[in-house]
Amino acid sequence: MGAVLGFDHAEPYRGQLGGPDRELPRSEAMTTQLPTADLAPAYDVVVIGAGVGGIYQIKRLADLGVDAVVLEADDDLGGTWYRNRYPGARFDSESYTYGYSFSQKILDEWHWKEHFSGQPENLRYLNFVADTFDLRQHMRFNCRVESMRFDETADQWTLCVGGAGGQGREITANFVVTAMGLLSVPTPPRFEGMDSFEGQSFHTYHWPKEPLDLSDLRVGVIGTGATGIQVIGEIADKVKELTVFQRRPNWSAPLNNGPISEEEMAEIRSRYDEIFAECAQSPGGFVHSPDRRGFYNFTAEERRAMWDELYEGRGFGIWLQNFSEIFMDEGANDEFSAYIADRIRQRVNDPEIAEKLIPKDHGFGYQRVPMETNYFEVYNQPNVRLVDVSETPIQEITAAGVLTSAEEHDLDLIVYATGFDAITGAFDKIDIEGTGGRKLRDEWRDSPSTFMGMMMHGYPNLVMVAGPQSGSASTNFPRGIETGVDWATDLLQHMWKNGHRRWEATAEAQANWTQHVIDMYQIMLMRKAKGWFTGYNSNVEGHEEGSFRPFVYNGGAPKFQMKLDAEADTGYPNIAFE
Repeated sequence: MGAVLGFDHAEPYRGQLGGPDRELPRSEAMTTQLPTADLAPAYDVVVIGAGVGGIYQIKRLADLGVDAVVLEADDDLGGTWYRNRYPGARFDSESYTYGYSFSQKILDEWHWKEHFSGQPENLRYLNFVADTFDLRQHMRFNCRVESMRFDETADQWTLCVGGAGGQGREITANFVVTAMGLLSVPTPPRFEGMDSFEGQSFHTYHWPKEPLDLSDLRVGVIGTGATGIQVIGEIADKVKELTVFQRRPNWSAPLNNGPISEEEMAEIRSRYDEIFAECAQSPGGFVHSPDRRGFYNFTAEERRAMWDELYEGRGFGIWLQNFSEIFMDEGANDEFSAYIADRIRQRVNDPEIAEKLIPKDHGFGYQRVPMETNYFEVYNQPNVRLVDVSETPIQEITAAGVLTSAEEHDLDLIVYATGFDAITGAFDKIDIEGTGGRKLRDEWRDSPSTFMGMMMHGYPNLVMVAGPQSGSASTNFPRGIETGVDWATDLLQHMWKNGHRRWEATAEAQANWTQHVIDMYQIMLMRKAKGWFTGYNSNVEGHEEGSFRPFVYNGGAPKFQMKLDAEADTGYPNIAFE
């Protein structure tokens, strides 16, 4: 349940669509591009990715005085919050739970302006953290890692770095830490004729930096997952016409965002220790924990009264603060899903449209729940049309727009809100070769296998702060990231303290962990989901319906932390050192 992207917001943000306030104020350090010559030939540690994970990882390494560098493919830091500039992108974690906890200075000085902060402010926050600790000096931008090969003789990784900052150079590293993000590889659809469209078109991940005036445009949004719900809710009243192409509806619930006053922020600052402790005890790393009083210990009327309260509350409470049975018991989930369906019907004027917006193939919470602001009310607007492509499939993209089996829809702009090659996609983009010539993308072709989501047998001296099957990848993201970075840093310190040159998870430990992850899926209704938690994405070859990939750890953040601590406290018995 990681908060990778937030969802729609209550108040409009000036400049959200690329107006005068769109470009962020940048310090001199932020505008300085480091030359290629500053990319040294060798490092002790290379960190891949300058997003939320990479920023904290380089902070830990810099504090230790380690010769380390962050390689970032983009031209600035921020990761998810740098790339996803589309209207409506924001936290679905409470802002004050998403920020880093490691620095009292940051906690004291930063004022979150909204309960669920938007992308421009989130990027400002990450810039503030990086500037506060002068972290850009350790980062090299426009440096895309194209390949990595482990040298078994030297016990080192050789990385080929492309992009304007790398220009095909090779560098070596004793250790590599990946912090590439869970949703960093967008997946456009595979429609015929996409290149023939004469208007503008792009995936939400590639929303342009330049100002984009939508007021006189006929816009088509393809996809109604989390990102689509964000975009649709934000732009519907700002465009001339909006056509939504929906294949599968998603359950969604109100975000109920609002501003944070100076007084409220002061109160939040006084409770940060309590807030982070609450997150640490929550399975999802949020300030919402399951209600374990027993679904069937309450009458139907009492349950509905509780759900009414949660529905009007903020954020993920409606999902994660609900009865724990809705995650595992089909009868309980069916009753709650029927409740949410009724709430949707109350918000959509046209009964036929309302039914099309209610999922029929899965229950509420089977997959990650998008949070929304006035999303369902959008379909009451006269300029918005819903096209159900399960009934009238898209046949091709034409010069004029989108051709379905029923008609052609003339458009000026097509927005592909079609998701990401989640979790493993960023790894597949790099040609990673371990011991004996083994290739990671080949080994993960059918399904990933890891040890605690942190490392893999056959790929020594490589650690992932939020890899596949990691508890860090399935919780409130920065809470999980801090867990992963701290464990990875402790492992490095263990190596240096004991004079080791090489680590590697044992094959047995990896097999046992992967089976444990699979077993944890079996008790959750999530196992039936067609979403990225189970590796489903129809826009990625091999990830279509019928494939199952145990991508995330469903044991919860406290249990994952306990397992990480146990491994470290007992001297890393499942890792071979040399």
